Amino acid sequence: MRDQTVLDTYERLKREAEAAGYFLNPDVEFVLDLVEGLLTNEARYGYWACPCRLAEGVREKDLDIICPCDYRDADLDEYGACYCALYVSEEVARGEKAAQPVPERRGSKPSAPAEEHEEELVGFTRCGIPVWRCKVCGYLCARPQPPLKCPICKADRDRFERFW
Repeated sequence: MRDQTVLDTYERLKREAEAAGYFLNPDVEFVLDLVEGLLTNEARYGYWACPCRLAEGVREKDLDIICPCDYRDADLDEYGACYCALYVSEEVARGEKAAQPVPERRGSKPSAPAEEHEEELVGFTRCGIPVWRCKVCGYLCARPQPPLKCPICKADRDRFERFW
């Protein structure tokens, strides 16, 4: 029997994921194990460090792996699941596609563009990451690819444009 806190947290996480256009892994027992790991890390560190990664225990050093981690959307897009497989793509959630093994992205940062190319930075942040705009609601985000769904209006990725 699972602890009620784990079950309540799972329900909240599922509601929040669906409200934002994301899907949890359909293997509920697997997700409940991950939720236990998140809650254990919260008790240890005070935040939801990814249960499948080794956390430093210092929030500033772990910001990129606080769930949902910085790598979730890129992993979903490329592999159909995030690193720990808590989140999966819509196709994986529906059983239409299998998730692929996800390599660790942590530590691979995009390189900053050379200073002499600053005029080419239109639509990019200074570190070379593009800025995307939801054409439906105007939401802006800086990331390598637009999100799968707009967190504000739930529009699909194809409704985003490079913000110029």
